[in-house]
Amino acid sequence: MSAGAGPLIAVPNVSEGRDPLVLATIGDTFTTAGARVLDVHADPDHHRSVFTLAAAPGRLAGALVAGAGEIVRMLDVREHPGIHPHVGALDVAPVVHLDEARRGPAVAEALVLADRIGHELEVPVFLYGALGGGRTRAEIRRGGIDALTERMRTGELVPDYGPLEPHPTAGATLVAARPPLIAFNLELAPPATLDDAKRIAADIREGGAHGLPGLRAIGLTLAARENVAQVSMNVEDHLALPLANVVEAVRAHAPIAEAEIIGLPPEAAFAGFPEDLAVRNRRTLEATLAGHAPIR
Repeated sequence: MSAGAGPLIAVPNVSEGRDPLVLATIGDTFTTAGARVLDVHADPDHHRSVFTLAAAPGRLAGALVAGAGEIVRMLDVREHPGIHPHVGALDVAPVVHLDEARRGPAVAEALVLADRIGHELEVPVFLYGALGGGRTRAEIRRGGIDALTERMRTGELVPDYGPLEPHPTAGATLVAARPPLIAFNLELAPPATLDDAKRIAADIREGGAHGLPGLRAIGLTLAARENVAQVSMNVEDHLALPLANVVEAVRAHAPIAEAEIIGLPPEAAFAGFPEDLAVRNRRTLEATLAGHAPIR
């Protein structure tokens, strides 16, 4: 793709990973409203689904708002037992720019999206990343929806758009404009435990004893996969930190059974990736976009 050409991408994270009919309805709404659904990754343990959408600037925000309306209508964040941190039914909705030329359009689209979710759907919206002055998702999510409610009540956290208290069922939504971020999980080989996964995550995430730059990591166990221990990560800059380096850091602590990609990473994220490690859902954004008709 040439600089400045092509679509914007959005990666809405929805706090539902177990009901295929609900997810199909949400996906159909995004499509009907003018976005192309490139990928849906549903995870029953995290009880989260990650949609990857593409649309032209000027159309993406409208499609996201339409889908958000369905999400608010159908989901109740108060009844959500998933293990992934979250504060909203539509938990995060970043607009992704694939090159510098599309940064401006992505920022404009994200701000329109935040305003419309806040005022039309009456869901408070917090900006994060560059639009939020560097504030992180983890800062806003700390303690979950109950803590967020209290922090908003005391004025510690004030939303950028929308009401001054969480939506009664949909909570809050986090919005950003950012470059691609890689959601990457590594499942540890048995007999690794939850404690092992937590210890490794604490060591390798940014700020840890052997911290990698721009790496966010937590340790989990996956009941749906017979309590496999997992290091669940976000790589914020795949050019500065290829996935191969993350694998090497985890392997220094424990054998890895399998890797997993959430969504569609850019091809460059796999530079030097070890050939002996299987990766579930291994597809790239470039290949997926190339397999679709042009987005206008």
